[in-house]
Amino acid sequence: MRDDLLALTPDALAALANRGLVKRATKDLDAGAGPTLEVDGDLVRGRFADGVEVELPAGVPLAAAPCSCGAHGVCRHRIAVVLAYQRRDESAPAFTPWSPGTIDDTALAALLGTRGLAAAKRSHAAGYSVRLRRPTAADPAASAELPSCTVRFLVPGDLAYAHSDATATRRAEFVAHAVWAFREADDRGLLDEVVRFDVAGSAESDRTGLADALELADRVLLDGAAHADPVLDAGLRRAGAELGGRGLHWPAAAVGDLVDQLVAYRERSAHYHPQRVAELVAELHARHRATGARTQVLGADVPAETPLDRVRVTALGCRVSGTVQDRTAEVFFACGPTTLVLRHRWPIAEGESPTGHDLASRRLAGTALASLAASNVVSEAASRNAGRVLRLAKGRVSKTSITPVGRSWEALSDAVLVRDLAAESAVLDRLPPRLVRARVEAELVRVVAVAEVRSTHYFPGAQRLEAVVADELGATATVSATYRGVCPGALDALADALGSGPVLVSGSLRRVGGVLVVDPIAVLTGAGLVVPDLAPLPGVDLVPGYGDQGSDLIGSAVDAALAACAEAAHRGLRHLTPTLRARLDDVAADLRRVGLTGNADAVAAFGREASTRTWVDAQVRLLTTAECR
Repeated sequence: MRDDLLALTPDALAALANRGLVKRATKDLDAGAGPTLEVDGDLVRGRFADGVEVELPAGVPLAAAPCSCGAHGVCRHRIAVVLAYQRRDESAPAFTPWSPGTIDDTALAALLGTRGLAAAKRSHAAGYSVRLRRPTAADPAASAELPSCTVRFLVPGDLAYAHSDATATRRAEFVAHAVWAFREADDRGLLDEVVRFDVAGSAESDRTGLADALELADRVLLDGAAHADPVLDAGLRRAGAELGGRGLHWPAAAVGDLVDQLVAYRERSAHYHPQRVAELVAELHARHRATGARTQVLGADVPAETPLDRVRVTALGCRVSGTVQDRTAEVFFACGPTTLVLRHRWPIAEGESPTGHDLASRRLAGTALASLAASNVVSEAASRNAGRVLRLAKGRVSKTSITPVGRSWEALSDAVLVRDLAAESAVLDRLPPRLVRARVEAELVRVVAVAEVRSTHYFPGAQRLEAVVADELGATATVSATYRGVCPGALDALADALGSGPVLVSGSLRRVGGVLVVDPIAVLTGAGLVVPDLAPLPGVDLVPGYGDQGSDLIGSAVDAALAACAEAAHRGLRHLTPTLRARLDDVAADLRRVGLTGNADAVAAFGREASTRTWVDAQVRLLTTAECR
């Protein structure tokens, strides 16, 4: 009995090829046009009426199995032989829990070769973050989400069926990393169905290596962003390039963002935000202080760019933002258990003010933005960087195909498709603070299954639309969207979609006051996919009934304290005015009044002694409180 062929589920076959080929092969078998099978020991042979012959030897990947049709990769003939064999022997083995960690290094050496295994061990030694999903009866494929790709073990114990979306040159190396991650999880007793941790590796920690970058960031803090000069910019750029060259991608990205903010202020650009400068300086210090998990905190040795081999991604909608100088479109995609973002910025001429709807017809990656934001994309010319930003290149040989998203959301990975809001809320509770998490885009973008819309309200003072939605188990979340001038039709389109029976809502998740909040990106209804940011402005506003907005004393106190600390970073700690010092005393008193005594003490200490240490203590505590409130 070929247990490997019996273990290949339709989802596993679709991962090796695509769903279209699986459907076509199934249709041929149902119509009686399948192959004639011969089984000779471990060799399964299939002959088709048109003369095509397929052989499936044991231990050979499906893509490498001989087929006389001459197709490159997994073809419909190979799939049809697998399905025919499964129908011939209906006594499929019962599901048995297993772990890829049981695969030994001898099997890995056979896959990689001696030199390849040595190279994989060298990259493994630096450590890396990983999210493991153990096999279940519902989904028997174990998977490991690595910083640069996802590895799925489609057949228990058989490396020939280990599938990755990385290119062939590094696929085997990442398979080895996935096996070692499962092995370490098994040894550490991390046996939950889903577990996230940092693989320790064996490299010696050199502390963080952020000393030079921190010294320059402290100069920004002491002198103020308002007094930073191009010489300081150049020093920060050199420090960021050095960090990136040593594989410390997250602090390197923070330094790059800090330089962008300083340049934006000098150019009087609308992209400058004092609170963003304060966040970036605090982030560098927080990553320096939290040294326990190098790959998560520092992005150590995460590949800067990873080419993807025939990747299939599903669009989750589009977010449009902008200033008086430009417009930016971000198209979000689901790629297995991860989410990626494709970003493009258009400069706008003086006197122009295009809305999201105006951008819908502009071309991105060779197609209209509105089509791309609601499509399945299959590309042989894609790559992703360490921050999960997707890039689609054009070329004569490489190809990219785009088809409507249809009902693809319903088949998304459980890591992206949220059916249990309470369980997802618990996952958010266990996340470390954002200041020290992996610096990846679309980190918390999910698709939420909606069983019921319980209420919808519009808050005119805040120009915000909110809807309470529930899942099939009765747990609730709040879909919340605020009016933005660049997308004037978004709220009306969202209200219409929520009122017409939404099935699924994509958006970024967060927790506010113990409530799970969804910042919506797109809504799938029975009539199709609605992308609010690309919607036209209707002739008449169609918003639900008004609601009263309650006061948020804790949020107001924290926001006021963050604003004061941001002004201090903008002016410079050496240039604090008596008025700002009095303001710090006031916000500390407000924090104490609402019960945030630790925050109040930190802000008060900064008010008494304006040093980098006291400012960082207060800013890190306030940012973490704001995230958790």
